[in-house]
Amino acid sequence: MTSRSGLSACIITYNEADRIEACLASVRFCDEILVVDSYSTDDTRALAQKMGARVIERAWPGYRTQKQFAVDNAMYDWVLCLDADERVTPRLRQEIEALRDADFTGRAGWSVPRITDYFGRFLRHGNAYPDRLIRLFDRRRGGWSGEEIHENTRVQGPVGKLHGHLEHYSYRSLTDHHMRMQRYADLMAQALYQRGKRCGLAKVLINPAWRFFRGYILRLGILDGWRGLVFGLIEANYVRRKYLGLYIRGKGLPA
Repeated sequence: MTSRSGLSACIITYNEADRIEACLASVRFCDEILVVDSYSTDDTRALAQKMGARVIERAWPGYRTQKQFAVDNAMYDWVLCLDADERVTPRLRQEIEALRDADFTGRAGWSVPRITDYFGRFLRHGNAYPDRLIRLFDRRRGGWSGEEIHENTRVQGPVGKLHGHLEHYSYRSLTDHHMRMQRYADLMAQALYQRGKRCGLAKVLINPAWRFFRGYILRLGILDGWRGLVFGLIEANYVRRKYLGLYIRGKGLPA
């Protein structure tokens, strides 16, 4: 009789003392919890260690690189990747445990639907849901790829679908949402520019409107009430800022 495969939970952190305990509590079923911390100035590291996590401190190189570093340093080949503001729900845990008991047979990875909390209620429509992401995978057949910002995972082989939610508690306030999306937009504009991408004013004007229309009308974000409206407006503003930043850079002007 062969033993089942082990599973490592991989989490990156920086000043997440207010959220790290809930995140780690949701992955206690994993055989290892690995936290890669970018020298937090709050109690993140101490809290993670107190809850049994193995903590590695490492200077911040970017989202994709840091997440791949965590995967590379995990004890087991099968990894479950989370952000500190995410939590595995009981249903998702049951699904993952069943897969582990079956030795993760038949797939190179599994995608999970992520559901975002927005001012006390989960968004269930629009561009925010279902936000399917491959977070459970065999690192021998995949890993983190893409830009340092808006990074994603890719695997070589069949991908299954899980149904339990990964809860996402991303935004602490409206200001936090605004500032985060502005930072992401600036980083994406710079990344696109460095890859040789350029754009005209048409994308600056049309793409934000399309993003809002697609999420709020076509994908029924309107059914999330005022939360769906606010989320859609900020998302459209992110797209506008991203392409405006790319346009300005293409003109040789300071962004």
